[in-house]
Amino acid sequence: MKANYHSHTTRCRHARGTERELVEKAIENGFLIWGFSDHTPYPFPGEYYSTFRMYVNEFDSYANTILDLKKEYADDIEIHLGLEAEYYPAYFDKLLELVKDYPLEYLIMGQHFVGNEPNGFYSGAGHEDIAVIRAYADQVIEGMQTGRFSCLAHPELISYKGKDRKAYEEQIRRICRCAKETDVLLEVNFLGLFEKRHYPREEFWKIAGEEGCRAIFGIDAHDPDAVDWPKIVYQPACDMLARNHVELVETMPFKAVHP
Repeated sequence: MKANYHSHTTRCRHARGTERELVEKAIENGFLIWGFSDHTPYPFPGEYYSTFRMYVNEFDSYANTILDLKKEYADDIEIHLGLEAEYYPAYFDKLLELVKDYPLEYLIMGQHFVGNEPNGFYSGAGHEDIAVIRAYADQVIEGMQTGRFSCLAHPELISYKGKDRKAYEEQIRRICRCAKETDVLLEVNFLGLFEKRHYPREEFWKIAGEEGCRAIFGIDAHDPDAVDWPKIVYQPACDMLARNHVELVETMPFKAVHP
């Protein structure tokens, strides 16, 4: 594995280690490309407080830290400035306005909530109502159709615990079909694979293969130790994609954040 575009900083309040430690560990492990995509600040209204993302007033520090490292380590590794963002229809334009004056290179979509976060549902909680799955699919599809997202992170984060598997598969197929049509890469998430979470899911990747989707690996690194995970999970991830006839893309073409 030579490229990773999914990594976080302590500004998201659930990561540890410094940006420099991540970069140096990536170089030590032979990475040629390292992307930072911390959980985006979102200009939510009123007094709503999000516990798992950087604050709006921290974005300047985040961007400048990554850009400084990009220059410092230019001879050793290619560093990119990105964000992991949900597509929240009520606030997405405000987010784009917030970051418009920065050389932000890419967005990956990690749809942690269905609806708009202050009054929405956490995607990974486990839902028995197929309507929640349909709403997740609708929102992810709308987000991909904006043309701003290069990748859909942990696309099977939405957890369905109901019995209507056919209905669930229909919604997953809608997501995969749109990813194919909009040329958005689907991420095999190494955090989920390493920690044996409910994702990645084989049934998802079976459908992704049938729909002709392309995949990319993302470590989803929240600390420097995660840079070592490919030594353990890279081959099982390759095997899963091969079984399901999904093409692996090693480097991610960036869709313009600021068209």
